[in-house]
Amino acid sequence: MLGVVDLPTYLAGLVLIILLPGPNSLYVLSVAARRGVRAGYTASAGVWCGDAVLMTLSAAGVASLLQANAVLFAVVQYAGAGYLTWLAIGMLRAAWGMWRTRAERTADGETPTPAGERPFRRAFVVSLFNPKAILFFVAFFVQFVDPAYAYPALSFVVLGVLAQLASVLYLSALIFGGTRLAAAFRRRRRLSAGATSAAGALFLGFAVKLSLASS
Repeated sequence: MLGVVDLPTYLAGLVLIILLPGPNSLYVLSVAARRGVRAGYTASAGVWCGDAVLMTLSAAGVASLLQANAVLFAVVQYAGAGYLTWLAIGMLRAAWGMWRTRAERTADGETPTPAGERPFRRAFVVSLFNPKAILFFVAFFVQFVDPAYAYPALSFVVLGVLAQLASVLYLSALIFGGTRLAAAFRRRRRLSAGATSAAGALFLGFAVKLSLASS
C-alpha cells in the first residue's frame, strides 16, 4: 500500500514504541494534571510538531548524517541533555516551593505552575532535541518502505501519519487521566509537591541517560 510493506508489523511495533515512557509523554501528563485539558493539548501539539520535524529530518537523511558525524551527534546530544536538566531544575524548584507552602492554597484553588511556562514551546523543544529519536525514526521507518516504490516520500508520509495518529490517541488518554489527578492535586498540596518532585527527578534521569548515550 503506497510503498509500505508489512503494515501489521509496523503497527504492532508502533504501539509498543508509543507506550514506552519518555520525557514527552511525562511532560504532557504533568501539564494536564496541573493546568487541565486545554493546556495538555497545547503541550501535545508541541510534541506532535516536534515529532513531525524529526520524521521529516529522518526522511531527508539528516539522521544518517548525525550517526556518521560523532562531533555533530555529541553537540545535539548534550544540548538535549542540558535542556532536560534545565526543565528538571525548574520542576524541582517549583516542588520545593510547594513543600514550603503546602499548608496554603492558591487564591483560585489551582496548583501553582512555573512562572512563564509555555507548554507548546517546552514540549516542542523536548521533542526536537532528542537525537536518539532521530536515529530511531530512520532505523524503524526504512524497514517498512519498499525500495522499489517510485515515490518513497509518500511512503514516509503514510508511516508518519500513522505514528502521529497513535500519538494523538495515547496523549489524549494521558491528558484526560491527568485531569482526573488534577482535582486531587488541588485538594492536597503535599500530593502535588510529591508528583512535581518525581517528575523533576525523572527528567534528570532522562538527561543523564541521554548524555551517556553513544552514537
